[in-house]
Amino acid sequence: MKKRILSIAIVICSTVSSYAQEHLKMDASKSELKWSSDYTFYFGGHYGTVQFKEGYFIKTGDKITGGSFIIDMNTIANVDGGYNEGLVSHLKDHDFFDVEKFPTAKLVITEVIYQDSVHMDIRANLTIKGITLPIKYNAKANYKDLEITTKFKIDRMRWGIDFNHKLKSEAISDAIAFEVKLSL
Repeated sequence: MKKRILSIAIVICSTVSSYAQEHLKMDASKSELKWSSDYTFYFGGHYGTVQFKEGYFIKTGDKITGGSFIIDMNTIANVDGGYNEGLVSHLKDHDFFDVEKFPTAKLVITEVIYQDSVHMDIRANLTIKGITLPIKYNAKANYKDLEITTKFKIDRMRWGIDFNHKLKSEAISDAIAFEVKLSL
């Protein structure tokens, strides 16, 4: 009887430990978040960076199954030249990201579907300006460099980023593109 109870206990413990979740802290200094937005009616636009404040992946067994990442909106920068100070001030204003009221944005991975060992479809909730909406995108894992990369676009209007220039030729697209590298 004791052997049987011990065997059951070993099976239960090994099953529980194989499904145990582990939080893997993101290295914010190695991670990158690049943004870009094009003009609506002609080529060109603006691009820049924003820094991650903190974040982590959730690892279940040997797979990434979730995560949560905080973006410091005060670090938004424009790197296409010429417009930096004025444009950054404008991006932080209430008709864009309203950084004074909403100093952070957040991405929470809710589901990861593996296509193969390195390619995955990710479902997440993105919070900008206090508005949380679902998004989905493809990502690729690089196990050698301990990073996950992705590119995706959002419709800024869905998050209340509704600025439009009065001159049609100066209008920017409703799409904001992101290129992300999350490193451990």
